[in-house]
Amino acid sequence: MKGVNTLKLVIGCDHGALELKDAVKKVLAEFEDIQVEDMGTYTAASVDYPDIAEKVCAEITSGRAERGIVLCGTGLGISIAANKLPGIRAALCHDVFSARMSREHNDANVLAMGGRVIGFGPAGEIVRTWVTTDFSQDERHQRRIDKMMALADK
Repeated sequence: MKGVNTLKLVIGCDHGALELKDAVKKVLAEFEDIQVEDMGTYTAASVDYPDIAEKVCAEITSGRAERGIVLCGTGLGISIAANKLPGIRAALCHDVFSARMSREHNDANVLAMGGRVIGFGPAGEIVRTWVTTDFSQDERHQRRIDKMMALADK
């Protein structure tokens, strides 16, 4: 049974990142306190990444999940799609430093990566860093996040 401090995380990909999704799920399985729900896709058949982004992000904005990971061929399209949804702060990360800063400074609730541009080893390190890094709670970072999120209301 999962504990009170379990991180509920959803993951989804398009056909261009199916293998990366499987590798990321293996990394996430290393953590007993992370509950993962796979939102698809499950085959190599072509799917549209905005649909996957919407499914993953709906779980976060509804409160059924706390964070998400979205994957497509480059990570670009799916991160742009995710960031169109209210309340989502998706960070496209291809290195550990960016992953850490996306959590510490931006409180990113979605991690995006590209299955055709990043290897499984680096992706694993990025995921490990991203899921274990907390938001710094620094007032200046929260002020900037508030300003960033308010841009959607303009």
